[in-house]
Amino acid sequence: MYVYFIHKFWTESVMRTFTLLSIVLVLAMAGCTGPKLLHRSVLDYDETISTLERKMLLINIARRHRNIPIHFTVTSSIAATFNYRKSAGFVGTVFERASSGDGVSNYAFNFGMSLSENPTLGIVPMQGDEFTERILAPLEEDKFEFLVFQGEAIDMIIRLMARGIEFLNEDGTFQRFVLNRPSYVEEYKEFRRIALHLASLNISRDLFVGKLSFRGAISMELSGPPSASDLTEAIEKGYFWKKNEEDGTYELSKHVNGRVVISNYDPMALTNSERQALNQFANEQPKNFILLDIRPGYPGGDFPIFGSIKLRSLYGIIDFLADGIENSPEFDVEPDPRTGLTPENPKNTLTILIDEPTAAEFLRVPYKEHDYTIGYTSWDYDTFKNLYHLFQTAVTDVSAQIVPITISK
Repeated sequence: MYVYFIHKFWTESVMRTFTLLSIVLVLAMAGCTGPKLLHRSVLDYDETISTLERKMLLINIARRHRNIPIHFTVTSSIAATFNYRKSAGFVGTVFERASSGDGVSNYAFNFGMSLSENPTLGIVPMQGDEFTERILAPLEEDKFEFLVFQGEAIDMIIRLMARGIEFLNEDGTFQRFVLNRPSYVEEYKEFRRIALHLASLNISRDLFVGKLSFRGAISMELSGPPSASDLTEAIEKGYFWKKNEEDGTYELSKHVNGRVVISNYDPMALTNSERQALNQFANEQPKNFILLDIRPGYPGGDFPIFGSIKLRSLYGIIDFLADGIENSPEFDVEPDPRTGLTPENPKNTLTILIDEPTAAEFLRVPYKEHDYTIGYTSWDYDTFKNLYHLFQTAVTDVSAQIVPITISK
């Protein structure tokens, strides 16, 4: 009898200990559930918004292909409320006398957990001045320079962003304009050859793309050296004094970063007055014109080009890509004989496929009972990536006082 009670007590102790350890373990595991769930949810929301923006670009190409106006909507905010609860309990009766006369013990534990999520999304339709300025207005040169500076293929960026190339005479007067539009066959061929020529110079490291830097003089001179206070005040305002070696006077100047230029020579090899004159010439055109100066006597100079690349709007890019599906398809163009080694030269700036069953599932949107997707080459992926980056520079400033549309899920 004594042995029975010892065995019974030991068994019940083990069960109680096991039960308590189980509760502690379950609670510890449950404690990790909340943070992990929050981590996963944030990443899921981010991926969802990014996917929506990419699909919005593609569906607007599909809209223009069907001659329907484009429309953009921007997600301004996401507010998700997480309600996470957990509970645990332990109940038991020790040495309860059963009808059979045997002493038995009953143990039980309960564990409960509940989770609810209530996301609220705010979206802002792009309209009015925002739509005009960010979608219809031509893209400016700084966006072109930024993409090229990131190492993107210059011919890809030119084909995507440029409406055409304006040729100028040496005195700056207009000569002719070449459209980047396949329906203008000869002009399109010439445009593509120029893009390939610039890409060839870029491969050989003989192409310079960047802002003109020069010293801008202020109409203020001193007959003698500036005083300490003059020097201090000039430095504080970003100016400096420079001595004129010809007459010994001191001139107040400032470093200026001017307009973007594409050239086959290093602009810094020019004199300060030459760079300043070149910038003044570029300033006579709007910010969506990029000065193009391929001079004889430098690499690639046997194919001289002097003019400007005219950039189009985001709407113009989408319209161009939509037209390329059927209305005005692009075609293969061989480089000019004067052009050196050329990079990849695909037929399309961005291939858009319709109801293509073998296309990779990189991005696909249904529209008007058809499936639209982009081509599955690395060139197409890179082109769409750059289009997405341009779209990011054109989205609505959601910090402005705009009343969003709120969607509660």
